[in-house]
Amino acid sequence: MRLPLRPSTLYLVLTYALLSAMPFFPLLLGLPVTRPLQVLGVEAIAWIAAWALFKRPAWFHPLLLPAFLALPVELYLYTYYGQGISTHHLGIMAETSPLEAMEFLGAKAWLLVAAFVGVLAWWASSWRVAITTRAFDWRDGSRWVVLGVLGVAVAVFAYEKQVGIAPAPAAASASAAKVHLVAAAKPAASATVSASAAAGAWHAPRLPGWARLPVELDAFARSWPFGLVARGVDFYKERQYLADLNRRSAAFRFDARQSDPANAPDVLVMVLGESARYDRWSINGYERETNPLLSKEANLVPLQDLITSVSATRLSVPVIISRKPAMQSLKDGFTEKSFLTAFKEAGYKTWWLSNQISFGKFDTPVSVFAKEADEVEFLNLGGFTTRSNLDDVLFSPLSRALQDPAPKKLIVLHTLGSHWNYAHRYPERFDKWTPSLRGVDKPVVTDDAIEPRMSNSYDNSILYTDWFLAQVLERLKASEKVAALMYVADHGQTLYDKSCDLAFHGHNTQYEFHVPAFVWYSDSYGALFPAKVAQLKGHRKARLSTENVFHTLVDLGDIRYPGERLEWSFANSQWQRHKRYVDSYGWTDYDNARMRGDCREVIDKGTPLPR
Repeated sequence: MRLPLRPSTLYLVLTYALLSAMPFFPLLLGLPVTRPLQVLGVEAIAWIAAWALFKRPAWFHPLLLPAFLALPVELYLYTYYGQGISTHHLGIMAETSPLEAMEFLGAKAWLLVAAFVGVLAWWASSWRVAITTRAFDWRDGSRWVVLGVLGVAVAVFAYEKQVGIAPAPAAASASAAKVHLVAAAKPAASATVSASAAAGAWHAPRLPGWARLPVELDAFARSWPFGLVARGVDFYKERQYLADLNRRSAAFRFDARQSDPANAPDVLVMVLGESARYDRWSINGYERETNPLLSKEANLVPLQDLITSVSATRLSVPVIISRKPAMQSLKDGFTEKSFLTAFKEAGYKTWWLSNQISFGKFDTPVSVFAKEADEVEFLNLGGFTTRSNLDDVLFSPLSRALQDPAPKKLIVLHTLGSHWNYAHRYPERFDKWTPSLRGVDKPVVTDDAIEPRMSNSYDNSILYTDWFLAQVLERLKASEKVAALMYVADHGQTLYDKSCDLAFHGHNTQYEFHVPAFVWYSDSYGALFPAKVAQLKGHRKARLSTENVFHTLVDLGDIRYPGERLEWSFANSQWQRHKRYVDSYGWTDYDNARMRGDCREVIDKGTPLPR
């Protein structure tokens, strides 16, 4: 089939070529493109498949409208945040009103509107060409051959996803060894029954390795324009997962009430920190002055021995904000709701203001709790990339919340804190300790030679956190409300300490479990609740964990509910010490452990409980 080189046909070909070139736009910004040849191959296959199925572009061109409309958004996200549309961005678009979007984008909003008008005109004009020309009609028998090949490929792909690929011989041996170890832990009778059942059951044979299709779903998702379908499917799955988690706790109630409605706190603020390490805060004894502002706060009570049970945000935050036990933190979901619902039942209006992201396998377990709030805002379009928002993006929605006419308020601020890359978490004026990683395009994180720069950048991020928290306190003081604020980090960091060859988190070290935390109260709160303040000060050196946070925050709000555990609130005279378990080679008793080596790995002196 020969295509006449008329302007109309060239226009249509160029239109589709430009859409397909979208994955390579990052190259113009100096950003890398992962496996570009694979993306090109996937795009070529997708175009051929669409052409074969629909016979002529006129019939599939209307389906490209979402891709045209997504084009300005993709360009915007790459230009300002260094990444394309993800499930997180789709979630924000689905849940953000036009008014909020206009406010967030500012003057850029009108540029984006103009871009949408332009791409609509582009889509309409190219569709008109697709309708009027018959040069692209696929009439010969090769179309049926292609459809047959595509049908076989789809069948093989579906079979592979359902049954799997046979492992190589060496891998099979290793896999069998792992299965044997698991089976050995079961009762003998159970193992015998399972073995008999397995022997008698028929299983479809796995595909041989050579039959694996040379196409990855990830490459398809990164392609344009058809890859947007995969992103949409991921978004739908995340929404379904979120809805399922919500259904599990939908009927749950605390039956919470205010102890004395006439004498209740006006504002409670919970700040969730990120990747903050206890011994890098100068209010905790660090030699560098990383907390010059917080150290001047007279009503601030630092907590000297508070630990998190697990060093991962998606697992630690649910323990902080709900009654989820530490030793259930590795399990998905929880049948109870968070302190947001307890405060709502007691008459508080609630906010969840986040500079983290909302959807994705690491974030949805947290956002399911966030959805309990009356007002929810996820403000970070950049995720954890270089161009993410700084935490001061939370100031505007915080000010709006404080000015809201609701008489009683609970506000949660979920910060990005000191998440890697540390040098990207603060503006240039906070680059106090140098040399830092600021200006280093791609630091080699596995090279411990970067430790001095990494360490300096980390301290600079703590310095910025100090400023951020001080600004939040200033806003609370200016409101002249009966207010209290609690700050707790989700986990800490290991930073190539001395001879330690580990960095970041997930390494079972004391540096990751021991987190900074404090409570601040306004003068009027101290006058109204002197007993609570006295208990806070009296327990500042107590052995605490993130399991205490829910109970303490609700108690600070002077909220009561059936089945409450005041012995878990360190703002209460009934507080009692409890065992503190951390996820370190099993559930380790933190207070019956030794800290091994310069990495200070937490090793139980006894036998850890099984996960």
